[in-house]
Amino acid sequence: MLRISDIKIRKDITDNEILEIAIKKHGIHKDDILDWHIARKSIDARKKEDVHYNYSIDIQVKDESKYKKLQRIKKWEIPKSKTKKNLTTRPVIVGAGPAGLFAALTLVENNIKPIMIEQGQAVEKRKESVDNFLKTGKLNVSSNVQFGEGGAGTFSDGKLTTGINSPFCRKVLEEFVHFGAPKQILYLSKPHIGTDYLIHIIKNMREYIIEKGGSFLFETKVVDFEMENHHISGVHILQKEAEEIIKTNHVILAIGHSARDTFQTLYEKGIRMEAKNFSVGVRIEHLQKWINEAQYGHITKLRLPPAEYKLAYHSANGRSCYTFCMCPGGTVMASSSETNTIVTNGMSHFLRNGNNANSALLVNVTPEDFNSDSPLAGIYFQRDLEEKAFVLGGSNYFAPVQRVEDFLKNQKSQQIGEVTPSYQPGFTLSNLHEILPSFVSDTLKQGIQFFDTKLSGFANPDSILTGLETRSSSPVKILRDEKLMSNISGIYPCGEGAGYAGGIMSAAVDGIKCAVAMCNGDVSSHM
Repeated sequence: MLRISDIKIRKDITDNEILEIAIKKHGIHKDDILDWHIARKSIDARKKEDVHYNYSIDIQVKDESKYKKLQRIKKWEIPKSKTKKNLTTRPVIVGAGPAGLFAALTLVENNIKPIMIEQGQAVEKRKESVDNFLKTGKLNVSSNVQFGEGGAGTFSDGKLTTGINSPFCRKVLEEFVHFGAPKQILYLSKPHIGTDYLIHIIKNMREYIIEKGGSFLFETKVVDFEMENHHISGVHILQKEAEEIIKTNHVILAIGHSARDTFQTLYEKGIRMEAKNFSVGVRIEHLQKWINEAQYGHITKLRLPPAEYKLAYHSANGRSCYTFCMCPGGTVMASSSETNTIVTNGMSHFLRNGNNANSALLVNVTPEDFNSDSPLAGIYFQRDLEEKAFVLGGSNYFAPVQRVEDFLKNQKSQQIGEVTPSYQPGFTLSNLHEILPSFVSDTLKQGIQFFDTKLSGFANPDSILTGLETRSSSPVKILRDEKLMSNISGIYPCGEGAGYAGGIMSAAVDGIKCAVAMCNGDVSSHM
């Protein structure tokens, strides 16, 4: 393939018209083209007087030697994994989030039939539980925004951006398209799927895995692990109050960042782990039209998607404030997984057509902040904040909210302004300073004021802060060796919950890597 880059488009045109512009610029005869596709599409909004799309396209021609000035691109090939032929027991995957699902896909493609164990519900029933919580405040602690098929990312914006550089990233995108995602995620610079698409895609993945011999046990909890000579030999599961043992020599732990009781069990069983850095803060909401205006200006006539932003501030005291998981046209989600706690997250549908934009506004915390040497100390730190937010919100799963102007003045909000909080089942006007550690609230104030100099209107007085966001990443890292195995042979800590990913894409890639390691690993040498 030959790549044509830097194709600037300043009006809304069809894909075929983009091809015409590109080949005309480089003197390529249309009859020479055998195939072509869009390789990348991004928005350049650095100059508000000239907001435009920037495309790259790949073309296949009859004779590449005629176009020597164009960049040659190797055809992408899916990395292969070698099947381990002598598995004596079916492998168990604990957790059906992105890491677990992509591990399972990799295994069934190698004719290995995993057993997937998920404490939450299948995604269709899970959505009903989430919707019921938003309407009534009745929390299902086993199946919610954090737990259930698809993982926490199912009720998010479905972002597929990542900072990792892996050949498996393209495989993840291709798999999502295969199971129903829009093809544009293959070339957009900032691809996302949206909750509405993800629900159907995950169901399609499950049906394929089952067709290939995999099994799913929903509403089933792993409550213990059996070991022999430092090797995993079985998992104890609890299903409908009945406990049984699944004998296995291979377990992928894709448990997610909120599986607190499982972290506790693993710690008690001697699995090596340590506390790690993460971040806490709030969700900030603006009107989406404010963000569009700040990013795109008024001049462009292009039909542009809802605008995004990504901002960071580093204070003199060593703390950082940054935006995370920005959801254009989205809602702030009630994301509790334990009773009498408030946890928030952001969600968007594929079209991102809601009135508000929201983003996590976070400050980093370290194990030195936890007042304990326990590897689980970060969990206790999170839970304490979540319980305080529950009380401040009214002890009824309403979230505490505050206008930005009032937060900057450290005073309780008495009314809302132009921005109506999107959080359900409801909200309570509050002063978030009452529950945030001072090092968090002080850094948030500095960050908001700084971000207003970078994105006009960020500190709009009527912008809304909703508390609290505490589950940005796992508070625990489960240690693993160069073969991706824990100190207990046959256990593969995997994905975001184990501390090796941060988002859908990196979790899915880590799931693939752990499945490949399982296929290729010589477990007997660890015994």
